[in-house]
Amino acid sequence: MDWRTKLLKPAPLARQDYQSLATPVFRGSTVVFDSQSVVTDDWRQAENGYSYGLYGTPTALELAARIAQIENAFQTLIVPGGQAAIALIYFAYCQAGSHALVPHSAYGPNKAMAEGLLRGLNIEVEAYDPLIGAGVADLFRENTTLIWCESPGSVTMEIQDVPAIVDAAHAHGVAVALDNTYSAGVMFDAFAHGVDVSMQALTKYVGGHSDLLLGSVSAGNEGAFEKLGPVYQQLGLAVSPDDCSLALRGLQTLAVRLDVLERTGLEVAGWLADHPAVEDVYHPALPSCPGHSVWKRDFTGSASVFSFTFKDQVAPQQVVDFVNALAVFKIGLSWGGVHSLAVIYPDLERPGRDFGGRIVRLNVGLEPPQDLIADLSQAMNGL
Repeated sequence: MDWRTKLLKPAPLARQDYQSLATPVFRGSTVVFDSQSVVTDDWRQAENGYSYGLYGTPTALELAARIAQIENAFQTLIVPGGQAAIALIYFAYCQAGSHALVPHSAYGPNKAMAEGLLRGLNIEVEAYDPLIGAGVADLFRENTTLIWCESPGSVTMEIQDVPAIVDAAHAHGVAVALDNTYSAGVMFDAFAHGVDVSMQALTKYVGGHSDLLLGSVSAGNEGAFEKLGPVYQQLGLAVSPDDCSLALRGLQTLAVRLDVLERTGLEVAGWLADHPAVEDVYHPALPSCPGHSVWKRDFTGSASVFSFTFKDQVAPQQVVDFVNALAVFKIGLSWGGVHSLAVIYPDLERPGRDFGGRIVRLNVGLEPPQDLIADLSQAMNGL
């Protein structure tokens, strides 16, 4: 054999019995088969064997299996980000002429997709009151195929009565999808409450360090999985094994981080609730949060992200000055990482409510709560 061919020979030469506590990072696009008779192009790699890197290397499938395990899901698919997860679910359950429902308080890009791409494909997505509960039954039509839940809601943190919505939806043959990013898939048991499909932006708590973009879509049963799989294949939602490796590492510290974030978040939220310049604090564990009683019934804990509003006498420019004056809190749109963040939503739209540029969302990180409170206090000195 020529030395040039030896350079390209794929078979490993080193021993292959190395066992590690860390999942190896498998990079690769092409799968080599033992014979032509077993060549396949099948996205069901967990059942039928590896066929192509597009559907995940062993690193991605290990992450998928671990997410499915902690969510008590049938199976999970890993996708490039939270928005990719939302798109996969929409395209799996909706087609031209379909009607879907999404809460007013859903993640902004979800609603943007509904009003943009989906509308252009003749898929109508109607917004609904997140606190409507079983009353959502009045909104179903003959062509309704999907209803989204997001609990707590984005920014305004409304807690939805997911079991009541599920009962109403299933009575009309409508599938229920849940954005379960807030709970990291563990503080709210989506499938115990009857949800068909649960998604997360793994970018947030599972990644945990603001250094990766990934999403997950978990199916509650085989029927949902078979509905999602072909669309997953056709959209080509490949993920980086390196990012999957970071997410696997993040899972190992997820429980410890969530415990600290909950305690810190509650302490900071409690301090804000008592501040004379603050009107409302939207933290699920506080009675002031819409749907708090449902949170107490259905959730096992709270997380790091919440919002608050300043009183009307605080001018919008003063809110901007407040955020700009923060030192420990950085200004940023994401959440779930180890750093504390703050951001204003100056144009936030909610039916019947004008926040007037006075609503601020916080993500508390792993900094000591006394430092975060001192930072908020000094930034409020000028109000």
